[in-house]
This record gives sequence, C-alpha cells and structure tokens, in this order.
Amino acid sequence: MTELLIEYVQLGAELGRTWGPLIVLVLMAVESSFIPFPSEVVMIPAGFMAARGEFLPADPVAGLAVAVVAGILGSLIGAFVNYGLSLKLGRPFLYRYGRYFFLSPASLERAEELFRRHGEITTFVCRLIPAIRQLISIPAGLSRMRFGRFALFTGLGAGIWVIILSLVGFALGKGTREMSYEELVHAGEAMIRANLGWIFGGLLLIIVVYIWVHRRVMHGASH
Repeated sequence: MTELLIEYVQLGAELGRTWGPLIVLVLMAVESSFIPFPSEVVMIPAGFMAARGEFLPADPVAGLAVAVVAGILGSLIGAFVNYGLSLKLGRPFLYRYGRYFFLSPASLERAEELFRRHGEITTFVCRLIPAIRQLISIPAGLSRMRFGRFALFTGLGAGIWVIILSLVGFALGKGTREMSYEELVHAGEAMIRANLGWIFGGLLLIIVVYIWVHRRVMHGASH
C-alpha cells in the first residue's frame, strides 16, 4: 500500500508551500476513516518540509506546529465519520455491506473483540497500532460510547502518533540535504522501527498512569 501511494501523494507534497495544512488535514481524514491509507506517507513528509521551511508557514517550528494540528484534526474528522456511520447504520449493515468499503467481516470482528475485551481505552491504544487504528472507531460507535470520551481518547492517541511521525520527518529534514519522497518515507519508517521499544514503553507508562488515576478517582467517588 505504501509503495502504491508514494507516487501519487508526492504530487500533493509539491503543493505543500501553499496548501500544506489543507492537504495534511484532508489526507489524514481519509487515513482515519474506513479507507486504508498509511499516515506515514503524509506526516513524515509534512515534518520534513516544515524543517526545511517548505511548509506553510515557512518558519520551521511554526510549520511543524501547524502540521501537527492539521494532522490531529484530520484524524479526528475521519474517526468521527466512522463513529457516526457505525452509530446510524448498525452492526447488520456493516457486516453485510462493509466489504464494499474495505471493511471485511474479519476486520470488523477483530476490532469488536478488542473493544469488548479491553473497553474504551482501546480507542486510545489502537490509534498507535497499524491496520487497526482506523477500525477501532467502529465498535465505539456500535457500542454507543459517549462521544466526549471517544473524542478525548481518539484525539490523545491520534495526537501522539501524529507528533511522532512529524518529529521523525522534522529530524530527517534537519539532518539531511536532499532525499527523494520515497527515500524519506522509508527512512522515517526505519527510524520508527528502530525506536519502537521506546514508543511502546512510553505508551505503556501512559496507560498505567491512566488506570491508576481512574481507579483513584472511582475509589474516591465510591466513598
């Protein structure tokens, strides 16, 4: 999928100086919906372009901040689409017709099983897991998870992932002079794989802190 998209997304990247934030928002909304689309081909180049002053605005730090905000907003929009469609259409419709929208019954069942087993926190955790991060919004809608909590957990998970990808691209932009679009994406993916231990270690720490705070709050409320 990544190889197939690199050629086409590169055309959009060339318009980054003028339309960068809008392009990032739209593509990340697509990535976060039911259409399979790797966010690496969007956010890593956005961070790279920001570091080189080729994103809007031209200031590297401001460009990085705008790219991150656009990426998070796009992720939320796509997740809200999944949530809303699941809420309105229901399980029978999705299992019967989802295959026509890249939603196989096996993928839907996997997402529902994760949500049933681990609860609402999966809408946060799964935003950092490839191939499932788009789908986890569907069982949240089917179970009628409270929208405020869904938006919060989704925004936090998507925000962490967007920031990681953007910083990877930013670091590559600061440390290299010239890279083709394909080289950039693959170098960013390699950097992420090399630091997966730190990424998931930080994620585990966040989850532990959340569970501890949640139990403290619920224990206090029970008294």
